[in-house]
Amino acid sequence: MRHLKSGSKLGRNPWHRRATLRNLVTNLFEHGRITTTLTRAKAARPVAEKMITLGKRDTLQSRRQAASYLMTPQMTQKLFSEIAPKFADRPGGYTRIIAAGHRVGDNAKVAILELVNYELKKKEKKEKTKKEEPSEEANS
Repeated sequence: MRHLKSGSKLGRNPWHRRATLRNLVTNLFEHGRITTTLTRAKAARPVAEKMITLGKRDTLQSRRQAASYLMTPQMTQKLFSEIAPKFADRPGGYTRIIAAGHRVGDNAKVAILELVNYELKKKEKKEKTKKEEPSEEANS
C-alpha cells in the first residue's frame, strides 16, 4: 500500500528525476515563469521554495548548497542578488501554480509555475509599414 508516500516519481529513475527538477528550477529562476505539466510543477514547487529560502539565508554554506543544485553559476548569483531579496519579508509561498488547460498532443494537464512577484512583460508590437502601391499614372 502507498500510505504516506508523498511526491510523484514522474516516470523516471532517481537521477533522471533529479536532473528534471534541477532544470525546471533553474529555468524558473531564469525566466520567472515556466509552462510545464501539472505534475512536474507540483514536484518542482517545494524544491524552488527551498532554494529561495537558502537564498534568504545568504551564508557561504547556503551558497554552496544552492550552487550544487542549480545548473549555472549565473542563476546562483541571480538567486542571491535579485530573487531572494524580493522575498526577504515573506515567510513562505514564493511560487504559484496556475492551471492552464490541456496540452494538444497528449491531453496532459498543463500548468504555469511562476514566482509570486513575477510581472508579465508585454511585448512591444512592431508597426507594420505598408508597401506603397505604384500609382495608376506609372502603369499607363
